[in-house]
Order: sequence, then structure tokens, then C-alpha cells
Amino acid sequence: MLTTRDLMTEDLIALRDTDSLLAAKRAMEEARIRHLPVIDAAGAFVGLLTHRDILAASVSRLAEIDVATQEDIYSGIPIAEVMKSDVALASPGLPLRQAAEILLTQKYGCLPVVESGKLVGILTASDFIRLSLDLMDAMEASEADEDACGCSGD
Repeated sequence: MLTTRDLMTEDLIALRDTDSLLAAKRAMEEARIRHLPVIDAAGAFVGLLTHRDILAASVSRLAEIDVATQEDIYSGIPIAEVMKSDVALASPGLPLRQAAEILLTQKYGCLPVVESGKLVGILTASDFIRLSLDLMDAMEASEADEDACGCSGD
């Protein structure tokens, strides 16, 4: 049985709850990610900041505020004021099917993976898309092998 540990991303980008909204925005842009786990000084998971959270806290372009002023505003807002702290979590041993059902039915984009209060990974919808592509490639390769040997069972 596959578990969350088998698919989760362990090489994480996580920020501290005291980091600024500007730091989060830049980290997301540079890494091209939409979810940032947030940890405290001891490394314990304390929340999640999403691209949508940043958009909700952003100054509207209609306000006609220049980029430098916007960045100055964002640099003064700690992530803790914008992040969600009440988020669904997964353990590393959670069956992968159950994690997929949570993402699908609850319409979550990710599940932070926490063990003994510490962030150990993140499981995203993109991880499942990657798994689906790998499975399709394996199925197609198997079909090609069957066709090549004439053992398709027909």
C-alpha cells in the first residue's frame, strides 16, 4: 500500500511565521509554487500560506500604488497575520488513496505532512498529476511490450 511518505515532497521551502508577506511572495515566485508551509522558531508546523491568501491580502492594482510602495507595505506584514493555521494535515503513514480523497473532496491544493508536530513534507495535487503521468507512461510501455511480443492475449 502506498502512503503519503511515498509521494510527498521532502525538499521543502518553508518560511517562519515572523517572515514578511513580501518574503513569501518572492519565495513563491522564485520557486514557482502556490503553497508555503509556515513553521515557528523551533521548526514546528504552525500554518499554511497559499498564493490565494497572498492575493487576498494584496493591494489592488486599481489603487494605483507603485511597486516599491506595495513591496514596502508587504515587507511590514508578518506571515502570521495572513496564513491559515487551521488546515488539514497528513501523517507520513496516511494511505495515499485517503490523502487523494481528502484533496479531491475538500478541494484542497495540498496537505502539509507533519510527524510529531514537525513539518516533514508536503503533498500537492501536482504530486498526484505527476503520479498519474508516470502510471500512464508505464501502462503505455506495457502495452507496447505486449504488442511487440505478440502476447496481448487476443
